[in-house]
This record gives sequence, structure tokens and C-alpha cells, in this order.
Amino acid sequence: MADAVVDDRPLSFEDILRWFQKGEKPADQWRVGAEHEKFVFRLGTHEPVPYDGPAGIKALLEGLKRFGWEGVYEGETIIGLERGKANVSLEPGGQFELSGAPLETMHDICQETGEHLNEVKAVADDLGLAFLGLGHTPTWRRDQIPVMPKGRYKIMREYMPKVGGRGLDMMFRTCTVQANLDFASEADMIAKFRVSLALQPIGTALFANSPFVEGKPTGFLSSRANIWTDTDPDRTGMLDFVFKDGFGYETYANYLLDVPMYFAKRDGRYVDLSGKSFRRFMAGDLPEMPGDRATLKDFADHSTTAFPEVRLKQYLEMRGSDSGPWSRLCALPALWTGIFYDSQALAAAWDLCKDWAIEDHERLREDVARVGLKAQIGGRTAQDVARDMVAIARSGLKNRNRLNGGMVDETGYLSELEEIAASGVTPAERLLELYHGPWKGDVNPVYEAFAY
Repeated sequence: MADAVVDDRPLSFEDILRWFQKGEKPADQWRVGAEHEKFVFRLGTHEPVPYDGPAGIKALLEGLKRFGWEGVYEGETIIGLERGKANVSLEPGGQFELSGAPLETMHDICQETGEHLNEVKAVADDLGLAFLGLGHTPTWRRDQIPVMPKGRYKIMREYMPKVGGRGLDMMFRTCTVQANLDFASEADMIAKFRVSLALQPIGTALFANSPFVEGKPTGFLSSRANIWTDTDPDRTGMLDFVFKDGFGYETYANYLLDVPMYFAKRDGRYVDLSGKSFRRFMAGDLPEMPGDRATLKDFADHSTTAFPEVRLKQYLEMRGSDSGPWSRLCALPALWTGIFYDSQALAAAWDLCKDWAIEDHERLREDVARVGLKAQIGGRTAQDVARDMVAIARSGLKNRNRLNGGMVDETGYLSELEEIAASGVTPAERLLELYHGPWKGDVNPVYEAFAY
């Protein structure tokens, strides 16, 4: 889902607040945007894929043009694709991301996802490539992974080691699935932000799908989620202030203004401003850009460089889950749509978590990365909460009553999550069962068993 077009006038704090407000939509205009990332690998060798070469990432991007995608460029370098309101982008290590169009139903989203996967598979087959949906690459060392030629990633790559121990792993070795959802007003945003941020670790547990790093179990069910706990404390985490009295657009705007910068973009070029103050940029007081003041476009770009578990832009982004197979790519937006887009479901979801102590949120986030649905919060297991959460989402989707051509509603997209919640066994634990059983301690069969 794209933010509204922004202009290039010097920026005021009131402009920022109005930018958030422009995201407000009446319920009949609410849409859902689905995003997912996947690793690209060479068939046979399971190696990562460089950008250049006859069967590289660039060739994959160029090949997709035959399906009506148009190139997105930095200079003469193709770095992504767009078609209508959807786009395909490259993550730092060549992970391939679909950022879907804002769509009305889960049926539409699953059709879009399936069409995309069929298109990339058709091109990849010609190139001897395939895709893997896990939260962390199961075998590759970081130094094996090619670097993609995007200006902002060079800046991030140099800055990350200064502020955390695992930022480069996050950039190069992880994949996620996300959902972007709308709100009607500031009060509606607050309610949805609090519910989704508190319950995001439960989503992390349901989707936990990254127990391996460099060919071995790590002791974490979501190695991706664990990495995020040591990436950059200035721009990640559970945002305690969201749960405090007085939270709203102004609070979040001030949070973003205190997040250190990565860059500004001028004439198609990224200017390295890593660690600098956006507030000083607004005042025209950055020595690196003398006399240049931040615009709303700069702020919109800056808003994408904060990485909390839920992120506010002109919609709310659910960011806590490992990537996975096709079926779970559709399940993630279904889960949050069922909770967000039915008032009874949203209230019921808040009842699940409203009494949790703020200081317990970060602990739960850390615990689910290690033990998944066995983590505990508020005297209950994460599994207990997950069962209730998925049931609430089902009720919300049933109340929405959005039917496909066969007169089937959206609740079926939750079936895999219902099984995970009922069993208490995460996808990562299923992978570990295979590793310790039929795979005989070898991770490599995952490339065949779980490839798109």
C-alpha cells in the first residue's frame, strides 16, 4: 500500500500530523495490502544469486517485464518493478519482495499472491532459480550473500554495525510476511495500534519458521525475530509509549523525529545522513546539507526507516512474522483483517491483552522467538492466547461476509493457523522434526521440500 503523494515544501510539525490524518478512511474504503519476501537460490547448488550475470537477480527482474511489469530504476540500474499499485522490490541480499496493491478481500489477496508466485516461477524456471519462504536463510553465511546495488542499502550496511550486533543479519539473511491495514480516525488508529502491538508476539509465534542458521538449529524457533532484538534499539521494539495515556499522531511523530536518520534523497541520489537528527534537518541545520530543509517527502522516506513491530504510516503495518509457504502468506492478512475490520472482534482482541503489564511486552517478544507458543504472558500460555486470537479473527471474517465467486467467505484462510494454535506446534518445530528425523541432521532438503 502506497502513501499519498507528498510535496517538496519545507516541512512543519503540523504538516506531519496532517500527513498521518490523510490516512484516515471510512470503513467502506478500508483495504488490505499484503507483502512477503522470499529467498532466491540456484537449483541444484542452493547458492544465493548475485545481481548481475545471465541468470542473476537483474535477469529475473527483466524477465518479469513480459507479464506487464515496468522497471523501477536508480540511474540506469533496475532495482524493482511496478504494475498498477503493486510493486516488486529487492531487499539487501537479493530477497525478492511483493508489495501488493490495496485490495478489498482475502480472496483478492490470495489471487494476487498466487499470480505473482506463478509469474516469478515461470521466469525462474528459465534461469535455473527457485524461491524459499523461511524467516531466515537456513544455510548461507552472511559473507556468501551478494549485495544488491541500491543506494539506501549501502548507507544502512555501513551504519548498522555501529548500533547493534545483528543488523547486517537482518538485512541480508531474513524474510518476512506483512499486512498493511487502514484506520478511520486517530482514536481508531490508537485502538488498532495497541491491540496489534500487544498481540504481535503471538503472531510471531504462530508464524515462527526459522529454526536454522548456517545449517544448524539455533535454539530459536524464530531466528529472524531474535535478530530483531539486537538490530538497532533506536528504531525497533515494542514502543511502550503506545500504551500510555495521551498516545496519538503527535506522540508517534515525535518518536520518528527522534529516530536517527539514514539518508535524504536529492536528484535521485542518496545523501548519507546516518545518525543525524531529523529535527535539525527540518530546521535547515545539517552541515552535510547546508541551507537545505526537510520536506514532507523526506519525512515519508524517513518513516520507512523505523522498524518497530507495528509501524504507523498512513496505515498500520504488521511486521512481526516469518515468511512461509503460500498458504501462510494469505493467512497473515486474514488474521489481522478479521481482528481490525470488525468492531466486535477488535474489542474482543483488546480484552485478550489489555491487562498485560507494559514491561511484559518486550519479554514476550523475546520469549516467543525462542519457545514459540510455549511462552507465557498474563498467567496464560501463548498457545492459549493464540487459540483465542485466531477464533476472534475467524468471527471477524465471518461477520465481514466477503464471499468469492463460489459463495465462500474468508474464514478458510485461517485454517492453517487454527491447526497451529490447536496443536501448539509451530512451523519451526515441524522443520526440526524433519531435521532430526527423515533429513538425518541435514538442512539442505528444505530447499526441495519448501521451495515455491
